[in-house]
Amino acid sequence: MKNTVFAMGVALSLIAVQAMAEVNDTDGNGSYSYEEMAAAYEGMNDELFAEIDSDESGEVSVEELAVAVEAGLIDA
Repeated sequence: MKNTVFAMGVALSLIAVQAMAEVNDTDGNGSYSYEEMAAAYEGMNDELFAEIDSDESGEVSVEELAVAVEAGLIDA
């Protein structure tokens, strides 16, 4: 069980790193605004951004970005 959880953590970390390479955090705050996401992903729209921004903070965290990539919402 520990190995499975560890492997999942590693996989999500790798996905996050790949996704982060696509998005430029222009303001350096550690999360991604709609504008930053739209510049990186051609199909970004208000509805998709809201779906990715699961905590409704108005910014996409590294973790939310990794989940979106894993779910196939965006390509890394």
